[in-house]
Amino acid sequence: SAKSEKKEETRNGFQLDLLFGGLTTIVSIGSYAWVNVGLGINELIANIISWIFAVTFAYVTNKIWVFQSKITGFFDVCREMTKFYGGRLFTLGVEELLLFLFITLLHGNSVLVKFAAQIVILVLNYIISKLFVFRRKKE
Repeated sequence: SAKSEKKEETRNGFQLDLLFGGLTTIVSIGSYAWVNVGLGINELIANIISWIFAVTFAYVTNKIWVFQSKITGFFDVCREMTKFYGGRLFTLGVEELLLFLFITLLHGNSVLVKFAAQIVILVLNYIISKLFVFRRKKE
């Protein structure tokens, strides 16, 4: 039935989002640790650098595999990317606030705080992408 197909599609999309969300988290934490710990760059700047790597990876994987976006054409893709990066900018602000509170002010372990923040961000990013960025038009 159409209802069970929709349910299966939603479950598969969420499973793919967990997979690529996990891989995006690895990109984010790996590049953050490299820039912050390896290169000795401030945690907030390192986070922005890691964000650029992770969001670019996430856009490509979300567009192709998670939400299977059929958007083509230069301006439509630009609009989709703007919404995606805009949503991610919002969650970057949330993440920067979490890092500032728990690392800068409370002196928590940089990489552990980054990891915990990624769990919050993963959930927020899925909700934003599903509801605002890759929303399918009613057929």
